[in-house]
Amino acid sequence: MSLTAPAQPAVVTTDEIFAAHEGGKLRIELARPIDTRRDLAIVYTPGVAEVSRAIHTDAAVAAPYTWASRLVAVVSDGTAVLGLGDIGPAAALPVMEGKSALFQRFAGLNSIPLVLDTTNVDEIVETLVRLQHSFGAVNLEDVSAPRCFELEAKLIEALDMPVMHDDQHGTAVVVLAAITNGAKVLGRDLAGLRVVVSGAGAAGIAIAAILLEVGIRDVVLLDSRGILSSHRIDLTGVKAEFAVTSNPRQIDGGPAQALAGADVFVGVSSSTVEESLLETMSDDAMIFALSNPDPEVAPDVAGRYAKIVATGRSDYPNQINNVLAFPGIFRGALDAGARRITTAMKIAAAMAIADLVGDDLAADFIVPSPFDERVADAVAAAVMAAV
Repeated sequence: MSLTAPAQPAVVTTDEIFAAHEGGKLRIELARPIDTRRDLAIVYTPGVAEVSRAIHTDAAVAAPYTWASRLVAVVSDGTAVLGLGDIGPAAALPVMEGKSALFQRFAGLNSIPLVLDTTNVDEIVETLVRLQHSFGAVNLEDVSAPRCFELEAKLIEALDMPVMHDDQHGTAVVVLAAITNGAKVLGRDLAGLRVVVSGAGAAGIAIAAILLEVGIRDVVLLDSRGILSSHRIDLTGVKAEFAVTSNPRQIDGGPAQALAGADVFVGVSSSTVEESLLETMSDDAMIFALSNPDPEVAPDVAGRYAKIVATGRSDYPNQINNVLAFPGIFRGALDAGARRITTAMKIAAAMAIADLVGDDLAADFIVPSPFDERVADAVAAAVMAAV
């Protein structure tokens, strides 16, 4: 099957879904057999004591002789799960199990889901600090904004290991890859694009940040009350910061003012966009309506006004899917022994994803398929090179 033509998703029943999740989606398997008394003496007592003594003498020995250095903890407090909102840690666990399964499937990394029954940032940090010898990296998942910004920053400071909130940075990496290739298709200069990001939460802020970092100067952010600008007195925290660093024309208003003449629309909110406003965008527009399952703009409607349309769905071309980014980013960081996931590493990952499209680049094929087996390897290599 051609990777340029996404397959229509199969119809699945509720019974099939629950059957697939029965007993959970993960299991621990032995790395080597334990079939004899000798095996037992090597793997457990008395043999294991030799390894423990060595680690006690030199903590660095833990990396090659335990699974921690290849184990990603997928951590959530259940406050912003998919499109379901604040559903709590127990209900979040199936999603975190799924994320751990994706780490194994696409990057060959061990992963364990941890759902925490607290929404207090300092308590989450304290918990993970106490557990830090059990894993080698932290993938934050489905933590509500603006707490997610504070939590990620504090964990990066407290833990000597890669930490990334995928809802922010995984999304931003794939969006950057898609915009980069979209600009190539349209013959546009990346830096000269006028971009509107609808949604100033976790994903929207991270997308704006990475676009500004690569030199796109005109990025306008919208929240539920309108355009982020320095004229607004209701903004605090990270929104207040982006009101200054983005929106170079310092325009005010709402979607109508933001979209007039815009080249790119990126939707990462639950809002909808009136069709009449799409007419005011540039002639070579790109529309990335990424909310799931219902995009901000129906793809067939977006196609009337945009040369390139992308969604977060698997049943349309140009699926913006985080699985293109996070498995390779974490594997590259762990393989390189990195202590941080930096902006340079994220940009390198985005360029690696974009470059994989190659000669097949077209308006309906600006990012590779999530099942393109080259992706994780290419992203991991790019991340390692950027460490």
